[in-house]
Amino acid sequence: MSAPARPDIAVDSRFAREFPELSIPWSAKPVTAPRLIALNKPLAEHLGLNPAELQSPDGLRLLAGNRVPRGAAPVAQGYSGHQFGSYSPRLGDGRALLLGELTDGGGQLCDIHLKGSGRTPFARAGDGLAALGPMLREYVISEAMHALGIPTTRSLAVLATGEVVQREKPLPGALLTRVAKSHLRVGSFQYARATGGTDLVRRLADHAITRHAPEAAHAENPYRALFASVASAQAQLVARWMLVGFVHGVMNTDNMAISGESIDYGPCAFMDTFDPAAVYSSIDQNGRYAYRNQPAIAQWNLARFAETLLPLFDDDEERAITLAQEALGGFQREYSVAWLRGMNSKLGLSQDLSEEVSSPVINDLVLLMQEQSVDYTSFFRALNHAARGDMEPVRQTALDVEALDTWLEGWRQLSPNAEQMDRINPVYIPRNHLVEEALDAATEGDFVPFHRLLEVVIDPYHERDGLTRYASPAPANFGPYRTFCGT
Repeated sequence: MSAPARPDIAVDSRFAREFPELSIPWSAKPVTAPRLIALNKPLAEHLGLNPAELQSPDGLRLLAGNRVPRGAAPVAQGYSGHQFGSYSPRLGDGRALLLGELTDGGGQLCDIHLKGSGRTPFARAGDGLAALGPMLREYVISEAMHALGIPTTRSLAVLATGEVVQREKPLPGALLTRVAKSHLRVGSFQYARATGGTDLVRRLADHAITRHAPEAAHAENPYRALFASVASAQAQLVARWMLVGFVHGVMNTDNMAISGESIDYGPCAFMDTFDPAAVYSSIDQNGRYAYRNQPAIAQWNLARFAETLLPLFDDDEERAITLAQEALGGFQREYSVAWLRGMNSKLGLSQDLSEEVSSPVINDLVLLMQEQSVDYTSFFRALNHAARGDMEPVRQTALDVEALDTWLEGWRQLSPNAEQMDRINPVYIPRNHLVEEALDAATEGDFVPFHRLLEVVIDPYHERDGLTRYASPAPANFGPYRTFCGT
């Protein structure tokens, strides 16, 4: 059997070429013995890449950034960011590189990006490396999000580097190859404004319009239209997070993508017991990025984005502020509509129901879930059975069955559609105890739990025999759960 052909991949280097002020040419740290841990074959094929070739020695070197594709000009991107509300003027890719842009099978331009590829001039005190566990976390969470229909960056591959990374204890090193519509962030515009002023912001905004909001180019005020497009994408995104119980954990402005994709899966988690105040990040001591705060934080981040664009909205500052405020107000309205429609769908209710009918049912449910301390995902999936007349699965989730029965009676009078609920309420999510179990095993060299978990969560709506533990809440002795940023 002949060896796989040497991969011959061509990429563009548009961002590196057009924005030398926002990037630094850099090379990935050599990986002497890369070992493939996970390869996203469907994504590779969608990108026009041959999975067999990517698994060859030359393919692994390409995935590690040590064999630069034709046309590539690897760069570390610069950006600023409000981190937990405090402004940092110079952050940037401290351990990441943009290899270049590739057009996928759908004609979408996307970034090929490395994470854990070594120190860059933006690294500050960091070592530029990544441990295996956090890279596998990003792989499984991002692919689960994609399967749930939530816009997200994608994971193409995780490679073990053979190095030891020193954190609280020595850990195996790894590298993630990531795909995104782009890596433009709110922080990219903050950095452009701080370093190059209005002219650089204008060029970056024109680039963002071309790439992410081409319809804005034909608007009366293209830059306000760009902002409105980003605000709309974020409203839809955060509503989807809230509907599946996802907590990002570190919604800094450098972690808000202009594309409307979820990005940077560090201290993230899916909520177990329903708790609006749920916080899983070890460094979020004051709950700034708690589950219930995510819509308000997204709006706050968008306000920072608007600040960078004000000179482009109008030459008159007061008029520019008014335009920004009007567009920003659209975020809350669109988020509220998206969340309400999403909850209607989760409850099997018709979108034709008036808000006066559906809102009381939904509001009573949110209060009930909090008082009953129900497992968020299990509760909604059990409602699918209740919509068919089988009340026992959902009644088993409740502490106060009488209160639940009262709510169920009112809800069932609205004729919920069970088939609709099957398509909306997942059976399987990356449950925190299973993620930790898989990552702990992988750190010790056993990758079977990781691959099994991945196999389950990329098909989240189809209930299968033998997978009960993947659909079950965490055991009582698990928690309180805390996650870490992985750096």
